[in-house]
Amino acid sequence: MNDLEITAVELKQRLDSGEKLLLVDVREPWENAQCRIEGSVLVPMGSIPANLQKLDTDDPVICYCHHGMRSLDVVNWLRQQGVSTAKSLAGGIDRWSLEIDPRVPRY
Repeated sequence: MNDLEITAVELKQRLDSGEKLLLVDVREPWENAQCRIEGSVLVPMGSIPANLQKLDTDDPVICYCHHGMRSLDVVNWLRQQGVSTAKSLAGGIDRWSLEIDPRVPRY
């Protein structure tokens, strides 16, 4: 694990503790329609640059996608733009479904 990623277990602990996080789903709308992590906002990867102002917040920014590759790309870009708190959910929503919430459908 590196500084760019957060595990599903760690994210769950932080959410359960009431920590204020900006949870960003960078998948496509059709993917979000299939399943999502409660409390997340949909900002597809291709529209991240146009939404940078929304993501430049004091709250930690946690991005996720299907398996964690797109969100890692987004986090690398966000860090270059000065969003120092940005992290990617390692393994994406698939890992979340396997380790945290089996009610979240896998696809």
